[in-house]
Amino acid sequence: MSGGEALGAGGTDAEAGVRRSLGIYYGDAARDAAMDRLHARFVRAGDLAFDIGAHVGDRIASLRRLGCRVVAAEPQPALVATLTRLYGADPQVSIEPVALGAAEGSVDLHVNLANPTISTASSEFIAAAATAPGWEGQVWSERIAVPLTTLDRLIARHGAPAFVKVDVEGFEAEVLAGLTRPVPAISFEFTTIQRPVAHRALDRLAALGYDGFEACLGESQRFVHDAWIPLEALRAWLDALPVEANSGDIYAILPGSHLR
Repeated sequence: MSGGEALGAGGTDAEAGVRRSLGIYYGDAARDAAMDRLHARFVRAGDLAFDIGAHVGDRIASLRRLGCRVVAAEPQPALVATLTRLYGADPQVSIEPVALGAAEGSVDLHVNLANPTISTASSEFIAAAATAPGWEGQVWSERIAVPLTTLDRLIARHGAPAFVKVDVEGFEAEVLAGLTRPVPAISFEFTTIQRPVAHRALDRLAALGYDGFEACLGESQRFVHDAWIPLEALRAWLDALPVEANSGDIYAILPGSHLR
């Protein structure tokens, strides 16, 4: 099924889902300020940053406020159209209408029209959500084939970023498998319904040489710990979280990083 067919069949639902996301992720000045403070730990004006799983682009907005160039990858056609309306005229933003994974090709994207932020290329993510408290009523009603590329190919095309953010609903380990040389700082989303995915992502980051880790819970935009912690301490923290914690982001830096 093509992207046009999938979204055409549920166009009203898709538009309502995008409007819902715009209402959630834009217009909160305190949240914006917290996000800017967090990103400012990793980037400076003129740096390049990658936003993988850009959704409606609130991370793009933050990185642009800090003066960064941004490459934004987002495979959902309705969200690509939204990002183009918001940032298409900005020469410092490159919108890549693709999913990312371990190799180039294509992948089936399961689209949640009412809640597009949790559309996913991972059928395991959908299975985990089916019986998880707090995930009731979610429906992935459309499936579309989307192009798939890798972080390595994005770097070859756009240059090496100072920071990479990955938020792809259960496909994070696959995205990181497509990176063979570390960047200065990277983050990925985790969920408590799929901790093994987070552990596989951590395995990949460790193999790339990352040794300092931090985390934020939910949309707090604040680090949980007082300092960068080693891998095994981060794993223990992740495993001890109650399922009600739901989600967050893990950050990683390299040995000797000036970010410490």
